[in-house]
Amino acid sequence: MKVVCLIPARLASTRFPRKILARIGDKTMLEHVWIAANKCPEFDEIYFAIDSFDAAQEIERFGGKWKMTSPSCPTGTHRLIEFMETSGVTADVFVNWQADEPLISPQMIKDLLQGIYNPLETIWTLKKEAAAEEVLNPNVVKVVTDKFGRALYFSRSPIPYNRDNSRCKYFKHIGLYAYTWAALRRIGECPVAPLSEIEKLEQLTFLENGLSIYVYQTQHESVGVDVPQDLLKVISLIS
Repeated sequence: MKVVCLIPARLASTRFPRKILARIGDKTMLEHVWIAANKCPEFDEIYFAIDSFDAAQEIERFGGKWKMTSPSCPTGTHRLIEFMETSGVTADVFVNWQADEPLISPQMIKDLLQGIYNPLETIWTLKKEAAAEEVLNPNVVKVVTDKFGRALYFSRSPIPYNRDNSRCKYFKHIGLYAYTWAALRRIGECPVAPLSEIEKLEQLTFLENGLSIYVYQTQHESVGVDVPQDLLKVISLIS
């Protein structure tokens, strides 16, 4: 199986513009992500899917590979789809590693890719048992799965609803994805689904259009950089 890591990197982030070029110590966030991805033996190739020449200049400085995509891509997944359709790069599996996630570990990638030799599985992601304080937090996305590990639903609300206050485990979604080529092509054809619009969760479009998402459990998680305060946390952890 050929596995390609794709790192979608949008320069004009709404909440934190140019965050991908923010410095963490003596390196930019882009370079930290590149270094982390190169520690994963599962990857045959690693590319950035970018939308600016500022990002291209930085990637070339540290020796990475990039392809230009449109600034109008609505999501990182759509940037991957454009990359797949225009770059000439082929693979059996594409891993979507967001450019604002410098702390993803090799073990998380190993956990994510454990099902790629099952021909029935085409989309993979991760879950981790949620702490009590995370269950009611709408910024922490929860997931429930069937007995085969397929996602039944993702929500910002606590799911399942614990009517009788019985013993219940909650799992939060870790937003790291892998896709087959065929799955990405199907996603590119899917209109945004109503539930996805309501919850503001892209993956609900996959489910509403009949795609299966296999959710593997991990004991690890990352820290995404959405706002400048997150960058301070990442700087502290890397230090």
